[in-house]
Amino acid sequence: MTPYAQRSTEELTALRDKLQEEYEKIKAQGLTFNMSRGKPSPAQLDISEGLLSAVSSTDECFAEDGTDCRNYGEPAGIYEARKLMGDMAGAPAENVIVCGNASLPIMFDTVARSFTHGVCGSTPWSKLDKVKFLCPVPGYDRHFAVTEFFGVEMINIPMTETGPDMDMVEELVSKDEAIKGIWCVPKYSNPQGISYSDETVRRFAALKPAAEDFRIFWDNAYGVHHLYDEESKQDKILNILEECEKAGNPDMVYIFVSTSKISFAGAGIAAIASSKKNIDFIKKYMGFQTIGHDKMNQLRHVRFFKNFDGIKEQMKKHAALLRPNFETVGNALERDLGGLEIGSWIMPRGGYFIHFESLNGCAKEIVKMAKEAGLVMTEAGATYPYHKDPNDSSIRIAPSMSTPAELEKASEIFTLCVRIASINKLLAERA
Repeated sequence: MTPYAQRSTEELTALRDKLQEEYEKIKAQGLTFNMSRGKPSPAQLDISEGLLSAVSSTDECFAEDGTDCRNYGEPAGIYEARKLMGDMAGAPAENVIVCGNASLPIMFDTVARSFTHGVCGSTPWSKLDKVKFLCPVPGYDRHFAVTEFFGVEMINIPMTETGPDMDMVEELVSKDEAIKGIWCVPKYSNPQGISYSDETVRRFAALKPAAEDFRIFWDNAYGVHHLYDEESKQDKILNILEECEKAGNPDMVYIFVSTSKISFAGAGIAAIASSKKNIDFIKKYMGFQTIGHDKMNQLRHVRFFKNFDGIKEQMKKHAALLRPNFETVGNALERDLGGLEIGSWIMPRGGYFIHFESLNGCAKEIVKMAKEAGLVMTEAGATYPYHKDPNDSSIRIAPSMSTPAELEKASEIFTLCVRIASINKLLAERA
């Protein structure tokens, strides 16, 4: 197709008027679709039904070491759950704490603890004049919400095809001791689906931060979330704990993992993995917070999955359900927008999102038009700190909750809005 920018003003005006008629007809239908959040579909939740009966009698309520999981105790989690989550995180069981139902509360607590009691003996962040975090963008809105809640100054770090711009990361952390952390989704990043290259991981491990209490918040939320049975070579990421150890920075990283999109999204298990020094520090203060997390749920997950291979098999079932959804949206984007040069997108090999980059200045208008036509999407700008996308171009698409048939219609609405908004921008620039 001829790119819109190469078409005459008359052609674009006529096309815009035609597309606007189509848009008004769709609005009149009163349709309702939602591609706003990366929630598992009911069909995905159904494949974990066995969790409900994984522990079905009193005599099954005991861990391998005899711990009665119905009672208090074991604040770091039962050993077999620490082993299961450690295998996901790439860490030995003794370097893992299994907590509640999701990783977000662990990340929140980790930031909060740093503000109240510092990091392994350092000055509490609350007593500092300024605390800063690096934020790869586009990124995960809930990460940014956590640091914004605590009044942290967030600094945008552009994403590349191999991960965050490491030249920028290295320079900033080496010169500014107020920079205390960086948010990372290293595999199938949210929302672009990018996996960090070996070089990127090694450069993270070898950072020389000015702040002794600088930490990498390594949220490996999609570490096993492949859309295809065979994980591609470029999506395999190095073990950050091992690389930090090799580089002489064993304490610099926290790894967060969970089963939130593997088992039940609201009733999974989550864990933090790190060095012995960090884990001992966390356990010391966790003793004031809880006598122990839900060990019955930990036991259910261990009995249901048995081991890490069981998790991998579960993820193949998820992939079979998710793959048609992603391919439906991808095919629609290519069919309706391919060659027009009014946007770009990345088709991921894993994770939960498709990232669309519109013409500058169009994202808010596209999302607004889509909502008026019955399609709810993530707020434009949400993939940037403070919801401020400097180019107004980033749009996150979440295909998981709908059926392929629904996504076909929802994608039609989306691409129609993209075309109209893009033409309006081009015409405005010519006026």
